[in-house]
Amino acid sequence: MASGVGLPRATFAKLSPHPYLLANLEPSSDDIPPARSNGRAPQEVRPPTVNLSSLSHAHGSAVVRMGDTTVICGVRGETILTSNIPNHRASNTETELRDYDLLVPNIELATGSAPQFLPGGPPTTLAQTLSTRIYSLLHSSKLIEPNDLRIWHTRPSEEMVADEDRMDEDEDVANDDKYVAAYWVLYIDIFFISFDGNPFDAAWAATVAALRDTKIPQARFDTDRELVICSRKDPKPLKINGMPVACTAAVFTGKETDRPTDGTYWLLVDPDLLEESLCDESVTMVVDCSEGATKILSISKHGGVVLSPKHLRSKQLLDWASRRWKEVAAAISQ
Repeated sequence: MASGVGLPRATFAKLSPHPYLLANLEPSSDDIPPARSNGRAPQEVRPPTVNLSSLSHAHGSAVVRMGDTTVICGVRGETILTSNIPNHRASNTETELRDYDLLVPNIELATGSAPQFLPGGPPTTLAQTLSTRIYSLLHSSKLIEPNDLRIWHTRPSEEMVADEDRMDEDEDVANDDKYVAAYWVLYIDIFFISFDGNPFDAAWAATVAALRDTKIPQARFDTDRELVICSRKDPKPLKINGMPVACTAAVFTGKETDRPTDGTYWLLVDPDLLEESLCDESVTMVVDCSEGATKILSISKHGGVVLSPKHLRSKQLLDWASRRWKEVAAAISQ
């Protein structure tokens, strides 16, 4: 009799990835539910785990794991005097975080996290793209309160108020006894320990978790020495606006196989590295359900021509993102 021992699922997926994924998503029998090469249903995600305060020398940190994708994020605060900001304007209270670069994310894809990341090379295109997306979402979501990063100074009564430079810039501010003398700059370093697809969702979750864990020291401006003095006592936590969570789905069309799909496509939520290599299009929705109703903060599509604006506004995507929000928010808040 023939041996009952066969090749495991992972081996078939590597030998013939496109046909194997299509065969699982479009089974020959109606009694078999659609599945992916890793055994997950198309809308099934990898459960997230979050550990806060993982780094001892950072003002805030978090480790986020989604399947075999693991990210560690550390937040470090440094001060900068307003006199050292060339384009500083005392009246700018709306866009100061962006104008003065007070939020600085940086992503590193570590050697050993995945085979394609080699030592000694320059930052990859993926790392730069992820950093740009994190930077953009930090500002568009208004996650950080600007006042948390301001270091105020009150002029003593004997201090001369008439500062010619300030008078030229803004007379009302010059005559005010209280002004912003310095800012905190938050350096957000995101480090991939292991990489198995869907990097943006994991990196963003780690960023939000680390910022919620961040406590910055009490600071004051010393006019005599013209520097900021910090105290280790009673650090102040940041006020985080909401809980934005990203949900990404990759689009699989099966066009690389010899089986006609008649324009059918599948959305694979939280794709792993193999699935991302088989798909040339993805969509990311960032939502916030912290106030009860689901609030869409952003929708972005990358590559491909399958999804139209009508598909991007579908209730299906919103439902998936809402369920994802509950899982990630629960992991961060535990």
